[in-house]
Amino acid sequence: MNKIAIAIHGGAGTILKTDLTPELEQTYTSGLQAALDSGYHALQKGQSAIEAVLAAVISLEDNPLFNAGKGSVFTKQGKHEMDAAIMDGSNLQAGAVAAIQQIKNPIQLALDVMRHTEHVMLSGQGALDFAATRGYTLEPDTYFFSQQRYNQWQQVQHTDTTALDHNIPVKDKKFGTVGAVAVDSQGNVAAATSTGGMTNKQFGRIGDSPIIGCGTYANNHTCAISCTGHGELFIRAVTAYDVSCLMEYKGLSLQEAMHIVVQDKLVKIGGEGGMIGVDSKGNTALLFNSEGMYRGVRDNTGINEVNIYK
Repeated sequence: MNKIAIAIHGGAGTILKTDLTPELEQTYTSGLQAALDSGYHALQKGQSAIEAVLAAVISLEDNPLFNAGKGSVFTKQGKHEMDAAIMDGSNLQAGAVAAIQQIKNPIQLALDVMRHTEHVMLSGQGALDFAATRGYTLEPDTYFFSQQRYNQWQQVQHTDTTALDHNIPVKDKKFGTVGAVAVDSQGNVAAATSTGGMTNKQFGRIGDSPIIGCGTYANNHTCAISCTGHGELFIRAVTAYDVSCLMEYKGLSLQEAMHIVVQDKLVKIGGEGGMIGVDSKGNTALLFNSEGMYRGVRDNTGINEVNIYK
């Protein structure tokens, strides 16, 4: 049997131990472990890598601590616009949704786009029209309300500032995105990413998370990648696919390829954040160039780790 493994992230940025109380740190850690366990248990039961990353991301979307699903940040208009993508490395099938509202689990809708349409990405009202054909129930805005997120939005609502962080002022940057990558017992890899985007974002802004090859990518021949960081820079660098290219065309290992992209290519253009990756052999890597990244990894060799800081 192939080695099974899963890695998750819950955002990266200026995450310092001095900024979190022991109680809040434990709450984050517990949330990450719960998501990690959800995905790993799917793999243990012989389910596919797609099912594993779906389970892990749904767990994170349902946790208001993380900027995705229930914990999504406020837009300039006081709404919640969410993006998500999922990709199957066994056949390069992918699905994504962008700028959607009132969907409890955007990652599930992204999967339905992959499985039940001929398209890769649906956005805005069109994505919601599709959701209606699949029997989705729209959640009221109150479902997505968080006092913490509301307070953050209030600090920048009357400006043109777009906050990349969970905590304002910007000195406490935390790039809020969640994601998972996994390899199953058949050696198939998959990646999934979901986000509420930037606080106070305008004009239907879309980041890297739902863009295949930028924030999310999976290919059995190379790797599965999910990114978190300053989306505009990750789009320009085509980060997720760049890791795959370095592995495919230069023969680099997962760790080597991710190191070049995260610690060199992104740094040179001012791209702060990180990514998680897995290959078909079960190797995992979790790299970031920021002060911290909410992250976890578990496999069937006994590794089961959750970390926040460097």
